[in-house]
Amino acid sequence: MKNIGLLPLIIGLIFLGCTQKNDVNNRTVSRTDSINVPVTPNDKEEIQNLIRQTLNWADSKSSIDLLPVLADPKDSAYIGFDLKKHRENLKKLKATNFFTTKFIENYNQIILTLDKKLRNKELDEWLVGELQPFSFANDIDPWSLNQDVPYDKPNPWNLVEVEIINLNNNKGKLVWRWGRLEQNTDSEWKAFRYKFEVAKEDEKWKIDYLQGFDFDESIR
Repeated sequence: MKNIGLLPLIIGLIFLGCTQKNDVNNRTVSRTDSINVPVTPNDKEEIQNLIRQTLNWADSKSSIDLLPVLADPKDSAYIGFDLKKHRENLKKLKATNFFTTKFIENYNQIILTLDKKLRNKELDEWLVGELQPFSFANDIDPWSLNQDVPYDKPNPWNLVEVEIINLNNNKGKLVWRWGRLEQNTDSEWKAFRYKFEVAKEDEKWKIDYLQGFDFDESIR
């Protein structure tokens, strides 16, 4: 009678152990599927073309005025941003088809946050003709974090090359660097790396993050 009473308990423990093992295996497969997704050389080429196109656009007349400033009536100090022009900027960014919704909203929040700080006088006074009292686009191009390029040739952005840090079929972290540098080029140009991230949106690789548009750093 005692042995019969233990039988259901033993069967229950065996069943529970098998269930837990299956759960662990399922979670492992799920994590593996989300990380070890194969990518192809075409992905790298597409992303490299994307960052080149983005940099060429940013350096063209078709680009946006990153800081659509609004001056006081005396035109002596900037008191905020022209939010009508800012909304037009957001439309232009979307129209390029280079950027994810996340990137565009990040830029939107940078401008809105800085606008609020300026209007509430949470920042030092920004006199017309002087550098702004915050980090974003402050005497350096956030698209490239450079004031110059290491080439004396046309279309320098087409020489940019990418290095993959982590990439799956939905998103990735990369850096871009200056390619085809001459042997006597300054070592700082050779060591330069710009961090960026991409994501698939509408079945197309798009810019999801750029180092020069980091939110926390930009509003500092």
